[in-house]
Amino acid sequence: MSRDSSHITDQQSHKNEVFSGILYFFYAFDVGDDINLVETEKIFKSMIHQRPWPKYLTSYHRPLCVDLIPADRSRPRPHYVNIHPFGAISIVYAINFRETFTSLRDKLADLDAQFQEQAIQNVLKIYNSIKPHIVKPNFFHQKNSYLVISVEPQPELIDTSTLREKYGPVIASTLQFEKNTISSFQVEDILESATGFYREDLVIIDTEAAFVYDKGHKELLDFFELGIIQQLELRYFDKLISQKLDVVYDKALQKPSFRNCLPFIGTLYDPISELSRLKVEISVITERLGNSIKTVGESYYSEIYELLVQKLDINPLRNSVEKKLGILQEVQSLYQDKINTIREDMFSLLITILIFIELLVAIYK
Repeated sequence: MSRDSSHITDQQSHKNEVFSGILYFFYAFDVGDDINLVETEKIFKSMIHQRPWPKYLTSYHRPLCVDLIPADRSRPRPHYVNIHPFGAISIVYAINFRETFTSLRDKLADLDAQFQEQAIQNVLKIYNSIKPHIVKPNFFHQKNSYLVISVEPQPELIDTSTLREKYGPVIASTLQFEKNTISSFQVEDILESATGFYREDLVIIDTEAAFVYDKGHKELLDFFELGIIQQLELRYFDKLISQKLDVVYDKALQKPSFRNCLPFIGTLYDPISELSRLKVEISVITERLGNSIKTVGESYYSEIYELLVQKLDINPLRNSVEKKLGILQEVQSLYQDKINTIREDMFSLLITILIFIELLVAIYK
């Protein structure tokens, strides 16, 4: 057999090599401002899932975990559903697979579309049940998704170096939901973020999906869920503040009405009074989301979380929100200064009128 034919046979054997694992489809929806978890827990009762929470997840971020059984048993059952107090619902589906990387890559886009539709139906059912306990309910402001491909490690058959070398291109294109192999530059860009706790581990994190070749993959799932929750909420806040800026900036440029300038009535009726409340709420939630994971002393978890933050553009989103909050403060100050100036002018005019009246009365007497 020639070298070329041997090489072709070797390539074909890799294409036919079968791997086993679990696909985790994460979906997150923003459904309102706040959710009363105490009242929500009363609704589900026996469906509450008492799960052990990882030590790195701070207590104030822990959601209400629910086991949801679909009415249609032919539909896939969610792995779990998390209801978050700040107005978000996340849902996870876990699907076993046993096939080649190529065949898995070719069906992922269709699977994702199928589960997105299913996720909307499942979350809508929960939303309708808890709607009375949601502040400003809306299904849904924003939604987000992520995929984790967890492959059962086979260190006795293939090590991580060989796995990365032989399957790197197909893994990279899979993480991009592409059915064809992407360019070598894109492959290198995706694979350069690869990490792992042990030598036989391999974790590759990208913008829409992650590849996990690690027996302890379940310990990492909360990182991915929290990552897309942070991204979801920051995107929502960024959009909300942009809308408020358009409205508030127009009002700030307009001449304040006579009612707004009245010393007491105008104080009670301030068209921009909700800005302070909005700023506080957004600041509290973003700070809690940013501090919801404590990885001090856990270098591996810290690296995973930092990679996820980088790939999901969480820091740029957070900076955008903070910048726009600062602009809101400036616009609010501008508007308030304008009202204060008009009020001072009104007081001056009133004093002048009173002095003039006193002068007329004195002359008359």
